[in-house]
Amino acid sequence: MHAFSQILKTEARLYLRDTSTMVLTIALPTLILVVLGLIPTLRQPTADLGGQSFITYFTPSLLVVTLAMVGVNVLPTVLATYRERGILRRLATTPASPLALLLAQLVLALIGILISAVLLAMVARLAFGVPLPQHPLGFAAALVLGTAALLALGLLVAAAAPTARSAQALTVPVFMVVMFFGGVYLPRFLLPDFIAEIGAYAPPGVQALLDAWTGTAPHPLHLVIMAVVAVAAGALATKLFRWQ
Repeated sequence: MHAFSQILKTEARLYLRDTSTMVLTIALPTLILVVLGLIPTLRQPTADLGGQSFITYFTPSLLVVTLAMVGVNVLPTVLATYRERGILRRLATTPASPLALLLAQLVLALIGILISAVLLAMVARLAFGVPLPQHPLGFAAALVLGTAALLALGLLVAAAAPTARSAQALTVPVFMVVMFFGGVYLPRFLLPDFIAEIGAYAPPGVQALLDAWTGTAPHPLHLVIMAVVAVAAGALATKLFRWQ
């Protein structure tokens, strides 16, 4: 436990020193929200969105930005870099195992995602009157399972990539696919129905987040699929992952 706490502190200091990554993963969704919120038309309710404003509708989709950046961009690149530099191999010869470093990275990822989600929700509420998630338990379940699914996919990318450069090459298409199906590049109501339907079941399960935010219980199948992806990708990553 002492070795893990020391690694966690070290990784936290390194994370805080990387200002650009910290700002992008935590504050970017809120910055996008603020920019969009400054456009008066996007704050007006519209019948096309069931009486919601575009800002209210789009806020849950902005969570996908942080989930994608942390889960399938930052995490696999960091782990692949550590492996390429021999850091994981050297840790195996000390009381602090490579597994402790992996757990520390996951803890920091979860903390960053939580801070980003809280910041986004509070700014949306206080600055633009966007209601807080109306189905708290459903939203928590959707966020936890969606996060787990993307982190597991990130670990799978890290396991499959032999070098940091190859990890970066693999994360780009995965990141773009997650952002597209998550309704970030183009709001989901503008997507063809079959694309939107695929996005409902693709990690991180943005439809469950949207439903819970607006007060509807997430569809159980959406949550089950996120859990299956998390378990399957995590198991495959465990089988393929190499410490050196």
